[in-house]
Amino acid sequence: MATLRLASYNVHRAIGRDRRCEPERILAVLREIDADVLALQEVEAHDNGGDMLAWLAAETGFEPIAGTTLVRHDGHYGNGLLTRCPVRAKALCDLSWRGREPRGAISVDVDCEGEPLRIVATHLGLRPAERREQVQRLLRLFSDRPGDRAVLVGDLNEWFLWGRPLRRLHRFFDETPAVRTFPAHFPMFALDRLWTHPGTILKGLKAHDSEKARVASDHLPLVATIQL
Repeated sequence: MATLRLASYNVHRAIGRDRRCEPERILAVLREIDADVLALQEVEAHDNGGDMLAWLAAETGFEPIAGTTLVRHDGHYGNGLLTRCPVRAKALCDLSWRGREPRGAISVDVDCEGEPLRIVATHLGLRPAERREQVQRLLRLFSDRPGDRAVLVGDLNEWFLWGRPLRRLHRFFDETPAVRTFPAHFPMFALDRLWTHPGTILKGLKAHDSEKARVASDHLPLVATIQL
């Protein structure tokens, strides 16, 4: 039976509580977690050579998949995924909405010790109407193979547990615990979320609340144990 450890982490451009940009602290937290797949949000790269996702991939030996959402004059910014599991297929989904900040999702099919799993990692918008439409688009990524095992994970920016975006997700996914991850130094809100299909493959879900994690970013990592 294959077991997968999966984490979602909004790294906040590696800017910690002390307002210092230190990617080394993010790397230290990732090593504490020791996950097989890492879904990252707010990953930044600069044209001067500072590419955070590429650097983390080189340090960990994981395969990187960039999900750039915002291209600027001096670099780019967005989602990133790191995996030690072999990737069978990958795709990027544009979730941008009506002139708001561009958003997106990374969809990958990975091989977990011979078992297939679809993982969709995302970072949704700030407006409720924006998130409602983005959830509808995300659900289409699972509709082509509804019988397959799948995970949706990321920073959903949904402050209300009874909000309509979450209710729409529960048409396909079973409800899962809402683990508080924000702000990192005193978690009060479950902004970082994870769902599995079917719900029975999720065996554990918790925030990684270490001393390093409370300082490295404004979010705590969300860590799941999945059994296939």
